[in-house]
Amino acid sequence: MPRLSFLSPYWLWLVLALPAFGMIAELLTSDNARIVHILVHPSGETSARLLIITMMATPLAMLFKGWRGPQWLKKNRRYFGVAAFAYAALHTGLYLVDKSTLERIVSELPRLYIWTGWIAFAIFIPLAVTSMDYFVRVMGPRWKTLQRTTYVAAILTLLHWASLHNWEQPLGAIVHFAPLAMLEAYRLWYWYLRPSKAKALA
Repeated sequence: MPRLSFLSPYWLWLVLALPAFGMIAELLTSDNARIVHILVHPSGETSARLLIITMMATPLAMLFKGWRGPQWLKKNRRYFGVAAFAYAALHTGLYLVDKSTLERIVSELPRLYIWTGWIAFAIFIPLAVTSMDYFVRVMGPRWKTLQRTTYVAAILTLLHWASLHNWEQPLGAIVHFAPLAMLEAYRLWYWYLRPSKAKALA
């Protein structure tokens, strides 16, 4: 099988940055006065997709033991997670520019699709800050505890995406998160519900 080592961290960062390059190019060259508003959604969707890929790494490696693809993804999931945060930050920045005034931003806070996004982004910040090996060593077991808040952020991201436009088009978010939900269900089954060898021999 061909090795995946050709995707060194530098090349991986370049691949992950390609959507951002496209968005920045549109911002700099488009004549559309609403280009900032238009790019709010694709930046957020890119962040959500990268978050999903990050969270799928471990259950995929469990399901396809010995396969290099899932193992490579698990080894490099930190890059995808940091990229997910970067696109979430871009998404948030574009939203703030689009709204342009503090009054408009505050007035939208009670809406489900707004406050879920803000809380999810707030959770992403410490996850991104502590993604370096230094914090893994210093924090010890607490690092894994903090990383588990990713599940809360994922649920909030799903609600944030699905509740846009008054729940008129939630299917896109559900389709994206369904594979992750199924893989996490398999993970729960594997660790807590599958018959043990002892039970199988009884």
